[in-house]
Amino acid sequence: MNAQIENVLERYSQGAKERQETLCCPVNYDASLLKLLPQEIIEKDYGCGDPSRYVRTGDVVLDLGSGGGKICYMAAQLVGSTGRVIGVDMNDDMLALARRYQPEMAANLGGDRVRFAKARIEDLMLDVEALEHYYSMHPDCTLAELTAWQDEQRRARPLIPDNSVDVVISNCVLNLVADAHKQQMVREIIRVLKPGGRVAISDIVSDEPIPQHLKGNPELWSGCISGAFQEQEFINSFAKAGFLAVQYDKWDAAPWQVVEGIEFRSVTLTAVKGAGTECLDYGHAVIYRGPYTSVTDDEGHIYTRGERMAVCERTYKLLTDGPYRNHFIGVVPGVAREPSPWCAPAGTKRPAAESKGAVHAEACTPAGCC
Repeated sequence: MNAQIENVLERYSQGAKERQETLCCPVNYDASLLKLLPQEIIEKDYGCGDPSRYVRTGDVVLDLGSGGGKICYMAAQLVGSTGRVIGVDMNDDMLALARRYQPEMAANLGGDRVRFAKARIEDLMLDVEALEHYYSMHPDCTLAELTAWQDEQRRARPLIPDNSVDVVISNCVLNLVADAHKQQMVREIIRVLKPGGRVAISDIVSDEPIPQHLKGNPELWSGCISGAFQEQEFINSFAKAGFLAVQYDKWDAAPWQVVEGIEFRSVTLTAVKGAGTECLDYGHAVIYRGPYTSVTDDEGHIYTRGERMAVCERTYKLLTDGPYRNHFIGVVPGVAREPSPWCAPAGTKRPAAESKGAVHAEACTPAGCC
């Protein structure tokens, strides 16, 4: 274990024992969700946003860097009896704090729908507690044997399986991961999400690249400063991994801290995983409402303002049911047709003659029509 990781673990172990004010960024949480929580968990929480507000009824939620469990127990109220919440953390003291209140919270919630696991958030396949147990039972195993056991665990018994989570949330933790592992971490997030799954990541970003002498400062690193993503790098990392509709849903106007002229502020990034289904043409079209002359999505499709643009069924659902829905009018084919593989180039228009009698989704509301 390198010194950087040891410093982070030590600082947050102290934070599990007594509140560390320097790790806190002002956040307005939903007071109604805090009423059920033990005061100790509220006091010993360290974050910079509230990703719980992106959780829906019935969700399977994964909280990366769950700490004392505050966001997990808030999310557990939102998912209801049909959902569940998994908190992942590497700090034993934080995990102990979160688990201490599990029986009490299960009684308050009317069911035990939260569990906490020990793992590195850049390696969500490996259960670290299982690894520690194996090593305690085989202290004389060779490195090759230990590596083989880990590989088998990841293959046969992954901690968080592929395509198993509806929404991944995190509150000011991604910045604690070593730079060399950050892109692997983002790939792990998209791996565990179900098709159409969502992310809501509250974290700290910098407005400029962080120089190496600041990255080497252990106090700044464990304080969520020098390990922060640069603001463009953060959003690009998720786009590069294959996420769609990547955006900053929250952006603090004022920086949380300024170090050597570099501004560090709290943001919340949201994105979705693609459906992963075949792209078939049923005759759907969408009309981009504006106000821009045209826009291009993450898959290279071009939408000209006011034009009926041809789209496959998969893209149609993303644009009309997903995060883009406020920007597009959907045009469902008026006459059923046999689907064909999509092969139209970007910017292809759908002639109005092809959609006569079609339903125009959200094109007209009772309040806006005569």
